[in-house]
Amino acid sequence: MRLIELMVLKQDISSVIEFLGKKGNFQFQSHKSSSDEKAKPNIDMEMLASLEEAKVFLNKSSLTIDEEYLASCTKPTDEDRAAAQKFLESVEELKKKEAHLQSELKRVKDANEEALSFSNLKVPFDQLDHLSFLSLRIGKIEPSVLDELKFAVGERAVIIPLGNDKSRIMAAASKKARFALDSELKRFGFVNMEIPKDFKGVPDDVLESLKKELSETEKTFAFFEEEKANMAKAHEEILKKLLATFAIGSQIIEKQNTLESTDLVYRITGWIPEESCHEMMKQLDALTEGRIAIRIYEPYEIPSVINGTEKVPVKLKHGKLVSAFERLIFSYGSPAYGPIDPTPFVALFFTLLFGIMFGDAGQGFVFLLLGLLMSFKVIKVGGWNKFAPIFMAIGTSSMIMGILTGEFFGNEEILKPVARFLTGLFGTPRDQILHMMPNEGPKSIINMFIFFGFTVGVGFFINSIGLIVNIMNQFNLKRYGKAIFNKNGLSGAIFFWYLVVLILRVVIFKHEVSMFDIVIIAITLIATAFAEPLSKIVDKERPILENGVGIAIIEGVVELLETLISYLSNSISFIRVGAFALAHAVLGYIISTMSEMAGPAGIAVMLFGNAIVIVLEGMVVAIQVIRLQYYEFFSKFFNETGKEFKPFAFEYKN
Repeated sequence: MRLIELMVLKQDISSVIEFLGKKGNFQFQSHKSSSDEKAKPNIDMEMLASLEEAKVFLNKSSLTIDEEYLASCTKPTDEDRAAAQKFLESVEELKKKEAHLQSELKRVKDANEEALSFSNLKVPFDQLDHLSFLSLRIGKIEPSVLDELKFAVGERAVIIPLGNDKSRIMAAASKKARFALDSELKRFGFVNMEIPKDFKGVPDDVLESLKKELSETEKTFAFFEEEKANMAKAHEEILKKLLATFAIGSQIIEKQNTLESTDLVYRITGWIPEESCHEMMKQLDALTEGRIAIRIYEPYEIPSVINGTEKVPVKLKHGKLVSAFERLIFSYGSPAYGPIDPTPFVALFFTLLFGIMFGDAGQGFVFLLLGLLMSFKVIKVGGWNKFAPIFMAIGTSSMIMGILTGEFFGNEEILKPVARFLTGLFGTPRDQILHMMPNEGPKSIINMFIFFGFTVGVGFFINSIGLIVNIMNQFNLKRYGKAIFNKNGLSGAIFFWYLVVLILRVVIFKHEVSMFDIVIIAITLIATAFAEPLSKIVDKERPILENGVGIAIIEGVVELLETLISYLSNSISFIRVGAFALAHAVLGYIISTMSEMAGPAGIAVMLFGNAIVIVLEGMVVAIQVIRLQYYEFFSKFFNETGKEFKPFAFEYKN
């Protein structure tokens, strides 16, 4: 990684920012101080916002712009601004037309509903209203409360809906009950309507005329909607280009406003990967025709890096397969700049552990096929397509383990010819290369425990790699004390390795524990227990015993216990790998047995059972593998985090 300082003339600044954004390989460092003058108005962002509104108005909210299309566009030109203005003006005309038509449609609908409300009232209202024994009220009410009103007035009044939508009613009650009726009507939001003296309903020809007008207005509005859809379709590509163009322009101005500047010159500082540095600086010089000043710094030439106030960004460089596992690293924490990159180990261990725990040739093939389809973008699942190599890797490892255990979608019969052929190459043919199910008496039980021992051995290998990575990292960072005396350093590693070898000697070769063995273990444990003062002696730090001898002894005892417990738990934890492998085999056996018992429905049982296993157990196994990586592997060396390299790149957010 290199720190770059660029001095750019005002006339070139937008072109330089556009170049850096298109490359997507430069992380800006410099920022404007609070004392700098006001930012430049972002007119491109305003135009982008207007285009976004037009996109929504034209029902094109689902229109997306991918990275490839965005990369093919440039910052806005004068022609783009003129085209955008013309497009927005045409959209504005459509908006006005739509608003007018909506208002007209509402007016006609209201008039039609008003007339229909009184279509069944054929007696002159003034005759009814002057009846000595009857009190009438006509008006508007919310349809939702009509039933409640009827219940509230009970037998004291009659409520008659006058329209199909029940928004207008006639209430009739005796003269004695009119006050109670008015009280209830008021409580339910009733609004009186003024009725002409000679009103006795609406003539049929008027109703027919209003109905016809409503129909014509609805047709006009439908024609407008079609016109709007045609415009959206005809201008879709123009809209897409303008959105991408002004997205780039707005981000250029936004970034420009964060830079230190004078009236004529802008200063840019930022990080760039070493392998890209020379070529990009050469291209920048050509872009500005030599009107740029460039300075390049090594990371440890920078005062803020030396004193620890700034961390050098980390960019991991791998092939397609290994790079797919990078997010596992960064989800735990960004590696520090300089130490060993753990991603290749993570890729290997994740693939290995998943395959052991999820051994089935058929189910593994499903993962492999899914990964291939995602890789060729036959299946598109958003940002998940970049993890296609992981699906292919775990699918392959699961298939290999499935061939060893003889499982194919839980069935142990299909792969027997394959197992017999492979075992026959090395001796007597057998139906299974590796027996997982304890169904053959004491021998299968012994084989199962041997398998558990194998998984603990895998854990020993993973733990050892973690220790080696930590020791090398500490030496590279010149922290010699921690490299030698830490529990995850050389002394802790020697204790762990020697103890494992000693146990194997005693169990397998029947060796006795000698005084030499005790001395080696004691020395490494003491060195680990008092790692802090011993590290200070090696690194020439003072004071050595900051809190006195007594506290140092107590801390040493605690450190000793923690070392013993952590190494024991880190090793035993890998028994779960064997347990999950056995559980997977049992689940396969259960599904296979149930499908045989189900008769004609056996195929459905087999399909459903395997689908459940692939989805649910697949997720559980993945979580367990991640847990083993985080707590057993990363914990050995991931004791400080760095800063992930996040380069500036143009993007379009829908």
